Amino acid sequence: MNQKSGLSRRSSRQGFTEKQGEYLAFIYVYSHMFQRPPAETDMQRYFRVSPPSVHQMVIALERAGLIRRQPGVPRSIEILVPPEELPILKWLKINRSNPL
Repeated sequence: MNQKSGLSRRSSRQGFTEKQGEYLAFIYVYSHMFQRPPAETDMQRYFRVSPPSVHQMVIALERAGLIRRQPGVPRSIEILVPPEELPILKWLKINRSNPL
């Protein structure tokens, strides 16, 4: 097994891959900055990927139980992962005891 494939494996503690963690962190930070969840086009722009790539990731996150969406309602993504488990929060040194 090569190193690259090892990076994308699920961590037993977190329950999501590194890439899924990046998407979850983006959704979290975007939602707090703009007071609403991102649209798939916002994620497409940020990650510089195609619309189908973003949509497949959103579906994968939902199937894994990491997010919840309301069918037919735009910008309805709700993160189901505790914020302290999101990788970007450590990088940004965000303290959850202080409001954003």
